[in-house]
Amino acid sequence: MNQSASQGTSQAVRELLDWLKALVVAVVIVFLLNQFVFHLSKVEGHSMDPTLSDGEWLFVNKLVYLIREPQVGDIVILENPLGGREKYLVKRIVGVPGDTLEIVDGVLYRNGEAVDEPYTSSKIEDGDWGPGVVPEGSYFVLGDNRRRGESNDSRNPLINWIPKGMIKGKADFILWPVSKIGDI
Repeated sequence: MNQSASQGTSQAVRELLDWLKALVVAVVIVFLLNQFVFHLSKVEGHSMDPTLSDGEWLFVNKLVYLIREPQVGDIVILENPLGGREKYLVKRIVGVPGDTLEIVDGVLYRNGEAVDEPYTSSKIEDGDWGPGVVPEGSYFVLGDNRRRGESNDSRNPLINWIPKGMIKGKADFILWPVSKIGDI
């Protein structure tokens, strides 16, 4: 093998190693971003109809709750308190620490006032609930689909209050399908 062929081979090996290093760095960066900054989540089921539909992909911001507390109206991804097949749930925060909540005749009341919920397509059908005061460090969440049995949320006595530590991030916008890309 002559010297120019040997130099060409070593140049190709160096270039390949540079590409591999770049690829490894990129994979590590994506992994770290996914673990600590954002992740993607797929909507499964109809508990958030009509706001979110089955099969949509969401961009979930994991940093927002390091800067501020969850707020009424935020759509959040949370650990499923009941475990089971679905590891995570997507719900809307309707009560924050200190709020008094009650459901009467299909209407949600927060601190004694009926809540205007234009994002729902139906009254709450699962009967009356409460009153109850959201404890410090916890939240009350509901699915936007309020028809009987459609949403496993804080109305379920096995779930009730959601500790802040179970909230994994805020759903900021829809990534898929293309026809629905945009803010939530």
